[in-house]
Amino acid sequence: MIPNLYSSVSFRKQDLIKGLLMIFFCVVLTACQSKAVPLEFAPDGKIVKQAIALQLSQRLNPLSEQLKTQKPQLDISNINVKKIDPVTISNLPSYHLTGTYNLKLILPSQKVKQNQNKFDVYLQRQAEGKTWRLLSKDNKTSDQDSVWKSYLIMNN
Repeated sequence: MIPNLYSSVSFRKQDLIKGLLMIFFCVVLTACQSKAVPLEFAPDGKIVKQAIALQLSQRLNPLSEQLKTQKPQLDISNINVKKIDPVTISNLPSYHLTGTYNLKLILPSQKVKQNQNKFDVYLQRQAEGKTWRLLSKDNKTSDQDSVWKSYLIMNN
């Protein structure tokens, strides 16, 4: 009796293909997992508050200088982060946060309250993990050529 060599070769081809597919999917899953930015390292409320204050100051300070008025004091409260998207910017883990906050502007002659202001910030933990930076896209570039400016968030 002569064994059927074709059926055993066919069986081995199927096993080889299955094995290669398993290896391929394992590599793909491992690669996806290693690129993911973990949410457990997302910024805390204090950092988010400081980022919002820095973003507001960047907008209000030039206006105050142009109007030749005193810069208002900012009181930020009731921060409500509605969405956190982990992203990678310049090969560093970053977070895109959106939500709302309440603001009280303290001016020399009055106080102005604003509720449910929206915020949209990008925050990036630096490589050593001790400091955070506020990121903003440079409006002069297209989305494909995104250039980011970064501003140190001071630990108070």
